[in-house]
Amino acid sequence: MVGGKSPYPAEFRNDAVALYRAAGGKRTYAAVAAIAADVGVTGETLRSWVRLADEHAGRDHGRDERSAESREEELARLRAESGRLRKAEKEWELEREILRRAAAYVAKEMK
Repeated sequence: MVGGKSPYPAEFRNDAVALYRAAGGKRTYAAVAAIAADVGVTGETLRSWVRLADEHAGRDHGRDERSAESREEELARLRAESGRLRKAEKEWELEREILRRAAAYVAKEMK
């Protein structure tokens, strides 16, 4: 998509770049392709997101230094993600309990 707006939300793109970096940031074709496949995009798409993130952070492609601001932004994003995951976990626990009760009821009725 040349010159157009990405159909992927910024948070998704940032998460994909973070996943790439968490995997060691290896720039081999196989490593990029595997991570890209995990998130459902092409390798070239992921590479372009990493390049853009590097440019945005003022980072050289060969260095892994982060500015204090980008660390703070990442920390804020990770805290928000952690909160969303905790909320989802509570919902799943409630759902599991309801399903357990329903299964017990059905088992009792079938006796």
